[in-house]
Amino acid sequence: MSVGTTVPPVAASSPLYARFSRRFRGIFIDWAITLIVIFGALLVASTVATDTLSRALGIVVIAVLLLYEPILVSFTGGTVGHHLTNLRVVDDATGGNVGFPKACARLLLKSLLGWYSFVILAATRRNQAIHDLVTRSTVQIRDPAKARSGQFVTERAEPAAARMPARWERVLTICVYLVLLFLASAGAAVILESGPCLDGSHCSGADRIFELALDTAVLLLMAVIIAAGWRGKLFGARARRASR
Repeated sequence: MSVGTTVPPVAASSPLYARFSRRFRGIFIDWAITLIVIFGALLVASTVATDTLSRALGIVVIAVLLLYEPILVSFTGGTVGHHLTNLRVVDDATGGNVGFPKACARLLLKSLLGWYSFVILAATRRNQAIHDLVTRSTVQIRDPAKARSGQFVTERAEPAAARMPARWERVLTICVYLVLLFLASAGAAVILESGPCLDGSHCSGADRIFELALDTAVLLLMAVIIAAGWRGKLFGARARRASR
């Protein structure tokens, strides 16, 4: 048996919840499909060069892009990206595909929150993003026989309530750390970005690279803070040690 290619027996008998890396791959595939559709439509519109057809084509493309995820998720359990990465969106209530209204709600929340929806993954028992929690759905491995151990997590055990700080303490501590993180990132931007970029007139290539790196670092640190804080591992709201 090769290491990392076989699902452990315990995991095989329970739902396997997709890690962020696996979900990101599926999102990337769907983005690529979206870009192909958009550029294909632009190419057709520029070739035909008639206003009526261009408007009609634009309406069709917008409708396809808006309905792509809800239709495929509700009828097949996932988008093309989900299928190609061995993932499936599951309704917590039924264990089957989510309904069309819930699939629309997932897309709306995901579109509004963007990457921020994923910062709570490690703090949840079933690796859920905000749009998963709100719609009571999970993203699971579709075929466990094809999954590698690094592609999923099983349901996390909740820390013993007797040892954990109260929820309000953990939430307050997390909020304090997040405020400090945002203040630190704002300070870093003021110090390291050029003046023209700060006042919005012109950002150089170096400025844009720095902004991307800073935004990525902030997202990663947010995820770490939320996960550690919820599990009582942040100074200010630490879990009590078990008595011996």
